[in-house]
Amino acid sequence: MHPLDPPQLITLDAVGTLFGLQESVGTVYGRFAAEVGVQVDPAALDVAFFKAFKAAPPCAFPELEASQRAEAELRWWQGVAAETFRRAGVLDQFVDFETFFAPVFAYYATAEPWCLYEDVLPALENWQAQDIPLMVVSNFDSRLYGVLEALGLARFFQAVWISSEVGAAKPDRLIFERAVASYGASQVWHIGDSWEEDVRGAQGAGLQAIWLRRNRPLLPEPALNEPLAVPQIADLTKAQVILRGTA
Repeated sequence: MHPLDPPQLITLDAVGTLFGLQESVGTVYGRFAAEVGVQVDPAALDVAFFKAFKAAPPCAFPELEASQRAEAELRWWQGVAAETFRRAGVLDQFVDFETFFAPVFAYYATAEPWCLYEDVLPALENWQAQDIPLMVVSNFDSRLYGVLEALGLARFFQAVWISSEVGAAKPDRLIFERAVASYGASQVWHIGDSWEEDVRGAQGAGLQAIWLRRNRPLLPEPALNEPLAVPQIADLTKAQVILRGTA
């Protein structure tokens, strides 16, 4: 593995990299469902959610005007949730799924369901002190702006690039190319927890990728049949070791 060049810019994934879930999606979905009289095992919902999420098309809407995007984001997530409950065998128990899902969607726009990883603020403050520009590149939707603000992270980033606005989702190289258009791609580090979306996606766009492998990943890690010729870190502060090695 070749040493990385010093970064002119560091881009970071959001969910699973900067912050994670306080509770599993199945636990939250199950609690909201119980409030409308639908009883379902949270563990079964977790399994169903992973499958539904993986099977869904990208949360990207290149054909839509900006004024139409918020509604499209809601409908996209409503579709994933409906497929989750369908796979769990209880979708037909909802009287009005659209009405049920609206507060679930709104809940994930707040700070309450999210936990800020302990390594994030020290790492961001360190990079900021070194005058390294920072951006977010995420397959989240426009709720991310409020979540970053609520978690005290917005101040660190000069830009936030999300798939629903760009019209392309990681690992599509377009979202990376849009984010780093003002920089030399080979001089940009991208750090994220997804092998396919973050590592392979960033490499496909010519960025230098770093794979963040937390002790408790949000999604199951893939079985890889290729050499891991990419730096791997257990938390964001470990990237500082790589950074010192490039000086």
